[in-house]
Amino acid sequence: MRYSADWMTIADERILEYLSTTETSTPKRMADSGEVRFSRQYIGERCRKLADYGMVQHLGNGVYRITETGTQYLEGKLDAENLVSDSE
Repeated sequence: MRYSADWMTIADERILEYLSTTETSTPKRMADSGEVRFSRQYIGERCRKLADYGMVQHLGNGVYRITETGTQYLEGKLDAENLVSDSE
């Protein structure tokens, strides 16, 4: 069972799931894949939010990868409500 936070959306789940199967990706590639059924712009917005909470890492040029924190969340080993934003 996954323990999401109030700030999370269903898009965050899809992004994390997608990144868990690829080494890295961009919002455009995620949107084009058909596996993350949201606009490139919205995926980019959510990736930035996930990066704020340490669930993904921004590598530059719009490229993201999942972090150990993101993987632990997907595995149900981490309650996302306990994460703190870098921007707070």
